[in-house]
Formats: sequence, structure tokens, C-alpha cells
Amino acid sequence: MATDRAPAVSPPGIPRWLQPLLPPLTALLIAAVVGDLLILTFGQSPREVFRLLIEGTWGNAYGLGQVLYKATTLICTGLAVALGIRAGMFNIGAEGQLALGGFAAAAIGLLLPAGTPALVAIPVCVAAACAGGSAGAAVPGVLKARFGASEVIVTIMMNFIIAALLNWAVATQLNVAESLHTPEIHAGAVPRLAAVSALFSGSAANFTILFALGAAVFTGWWLFRTRAGYELRAAGLQPDAAEYGGIRVGSVWLRTMLLSGALAGLGGVNYVLGYKQYYEEGFAAGAGYLGIAVALVGRNHPAGVVISALLFATLSQGALAVNALVPKQMVDVLTAIVIIAVATAVPEVERLLRAVRGKTA
Repeated sequence: MATDRAPAVSPPGIPRWLQPLLPPLTALLIAAVVGDLLILTFGQSPREVFRLLIEGTWGNAYGLGQVLYKATTLICTGLAVALGIRAGMFNIGAEGQLALGGFAAAAIGLLLPAGTPALVAIPVCVAAACAGGSAGAAVPGVLKARFGASEVIVTIMMNFIIAALLNWAVATQLNVAESLHTPEIHAGAVPRLAAVSALFSGSAANFTILFALGAAVFTGWWLFRTRAGYELRAAGLQPDAAEYGGIRVGSVWLRTMLLSGALAGLGGVNYVLGYKQYYEEGFAAGAGYLGIAVALVGRNHPAGVVISALLFATLSQGALAVNALVPKQMVDVLTAIVIIAVATAVPEVERLLRAVRGKTA
């Protein structure tokens, strides 16, 4: 069957498989160069600092476990933000949705009898976490779908509202005002990885990482293999055209916000069920907002989000490893540089690739 579509053209000398990797690799190279200059200003050797960073993260069992633990939450919040962006929305409420999911998991863990089998308790608590996150995203979703309200403003405000409500619930309803954390859960605790392998002994890494990776696989399948995912991407690219084509964009927005909130709420399982076994005020501090950076650096693709989450988790844990040579805040600056480099270098590299393709077509 004849077609008018022109065959894809690769720039000379650049393998096709490498082209999608060029923009993020260029951004990381820029960040590494700037990081070297920052380290030199402290009178230290960049090679030595980066050696300590790798040894303190991927170079030892405890550091690797901590990287996996921190990446677990970031995968969930990154997926939540990425899904919203795919639909043309900016969910900045992952912070509150994460906290609400963790509280819901702890509440169910407290209500279940102590002898509840793990095969029953863990799925029920995980489902509660997802439902809690969805509840936190329902308000901005309804307002966006029904009245066209800005989800950016509403989700930011919901972060403060959720935080205040959770503090009130813990302090007044559970009578633990002096500590602002719930009692330890009776059932639903997620085992740590150290329970099956001494390799991760002492770290907070737990089997929630499997839930997070499963969520990434599900999100990728749902986005690119289902009709609902197609409608989501169509609404994100051109909502007016999607509406004209028969897609109910308002329903897509609401559905997306609920699923986005569920993904963020899943991240609360990592701390509440997998680490502390109780909900604590402020456990989500920063993880929801950092999920925005994870999604953007990961190009809003589930696989990219997983890789990006591991990168930011490595930098976070690595900051502790290099603190003897440079201030911990230097790694925070390096994290910001990575984000800025991706935001600026990636579009420019993609533009250059398109220009080269046009000349060789």
C-alpha cells in the first residue's frame, strides 16, 4: 500500500538509538562541568568529590539501599506530575497527596487487627494510600473539569489545607499532640529488603520499590497502550481538537487528576509502611515538589522518571557522603543546575537535531 510519509532520516554519524539520549546526556555533561567548577572554588579535587559521592551511594550496600529508598518516593511523585503534564495539567499538589496517602495507609494499619495476614493487610493499606492520594486530587480535578479553574493554584492551596487537616487529625483525634505522629500500625508493615538479603542491612530500603516500579510499568502501558491513555495524550496536546474529535476533555482531566493523586499517595507507603510504621508530620517535606523536577528531567516518560528518580536520590544520599570535603548545600546547588541544564539544553539540542534532519532529508 502506497504512503506519502517520508522515511525517518538520521543525522549523519549519529546512530538512531542514540538520538533520544543526546539531549539529557548533554544536560548532564553541562551540569558535571559546572559542578567541577563549584568544587574547585572550595579548593577540593572534583575527581575526589565525585569518587566519594559514588562510593557513598552505589559503592556500598548501605548507600545503595538508601538510594533505592529515596528513589521509591520520587518515582511515585514523579509519575504523578508526569501524568498530569501529559494531559496538559500541572499537578503541584503531589506533596499534599503524598502526605494524605501516607496518613490513609497508617489509619487503615491502625484499624486492622494485629493478626491480619500480610497478604491481606498490605494490599488493603496500599489501596488506602492510593485512595487517600486520589481524594486529595479530587478537589482540583473537579474544579478543573467543571469550572476550568487553574489546577496550579488549587493544588498549591490544597497542599496547605491537607497539611493543616492532617495535623489537626493527629493532634486532636489521636491524642498525640506532643509528637504529631500516629501510634505504630497494627498490620500492613512492608518488609525491608534486608529481610531477604543482608546486602541492604541497616538501610531503609523496602519492598515498596516493587510497587513503585510496578506503577511505572502500569503508567507506561496505560499511557501508550490504552484508549484512555490516547485520549489523555490527545487532550494534553490540543484540548480543542480533542473535544472536536469526540473526547470529553473534562472527564479526561478529572480521571487524570485522580490517577495522578493515587500515584502520589502510593509514595506514602514507602515511609509509613516500609520504614517507620507510623505516619509523622512532615515526612513528605520536599518529596512532592522534587517530583516536579524528576518528571521534567525524565521527559514525562515513565522509564525516564525511574532513571531521573535514581539520579536525584543518588545526589541526595551523595550529599551526606561528600560533606567532609564540601558543604552539603553544594550538592543541592548541583541538583538545581541539573534541572536548569535540562530545561535549557534539552530543547536546544532537540532543535539542532531537527535542523540536521531537515538538511539531510
